[in-house]
Amino acid sequence: MERNVSSTTVQTLLPLNTTAGTNATAEPFSVFDGCDHQVEGILFDLTFQSINVIVGVPSNLLVIAILIRNRKEPTTSDIFLGCLAFMDAYFSAMPPITFLNLYYWQSKEVWLAIKFSYGVKDTSGPLFLSCICLDRFVAVIFPVRFGQFKPIIYRLSLSLLVFCLTLAYSAAKTVGGLPNFEKVFTGEMLAAFTWMVLCNVSILWALKKSSRAGGKDEMHPMKKKAFKTVLSILCIIVFNYLPSVALFPFEDVYSPDVFRCYVQPVGFAFLNISSTIQPLIYLCHLDKVPFFSDTCLKKCCICVNAKNNKTPAAQIPPD
Repeated sequence: MERNVSSTTVQTLLPLNTTAGTNATAEPFSVFDGCDHQVEGILFDLTFQSINVIVGVPSNLLVIAILIRNRKEPTTSDIFLGCLAFMDAYFSAMPPITFLNLYYWQSKEVWLAIKFSYGVKDTSGPLFLSCICLDRFVAVIFPVRFGQFKPIIYRLSLSLLVFCLTLAYSAAKTVGGLPNFEKVFTGEMLAAFTWMVLCNVSILWALKKSSRAGGKDEMHPMKKKAFKTVLSILCIIVFNYLPSVALFPFEDVYSPDVFRCYVQPVGFAFLNISSTIQPLIYLCHLDKVPFFSDTCLKKCCICVNAKNNKTPAAQIPPD
């Protein structure tokens, strides 16, 4: 987004991962767009991004370290989890650079790099979560077929495809000026959200049904672990992606200023905070986190309780 705004009037940051196109102009660029007196939504988004810097970066790096440490006994979803953590760590590290560029560097090249990072977040998060859901879905619903697709080459190929799509989307977002480009993001979000919800609900239903069919009061530890993992992913999907899915398709209902200064910042704030929530949920499911004591883990993760500590841990799905 570009606008003829004097640097002395710049007061408010517009979220760089807005889907609005970039208007060509010969005047100096600006990442602000008329929201100087409508700051509530923007400050809400900046608060969430600050949490990403403080909590998201170390959490995602810890997830990557754990996955590397467990590489000799990996689960089939580890490659997707690792790619997602890497992308989230990269995105979470960008806000300090954003602030420096806003008030010190004022560099167009840096601004374009920041905008590219938002394109990465817009695409990699939903797509890699969809890959994880697909992996769980096939493992639970089609276990025989899952055994045929256990070789890592299939997941490497799928990850490469996601990286290519992410690169293409981010490059197009950085260039800007493409007609109706915002509809690409809206369509992606609707498709990914629908798939992930249906996929996870199907898994939860299948796990519950199989447990009842066996005439047992409790699930097998492996199925119980899978059930908790899928349920957590479903909660992440609803909390992080539902606001964008519910609000963005109705852009025409709002006035341009309201949509740009309130609706988009709020929707993207929930999407952006997933870079912190996703690694924390993963860490909460571990029975033992390397490099941390049990006491430290319990204090840092409110999701861990006495009941969960008595449940045997199992890698889901198993290799």
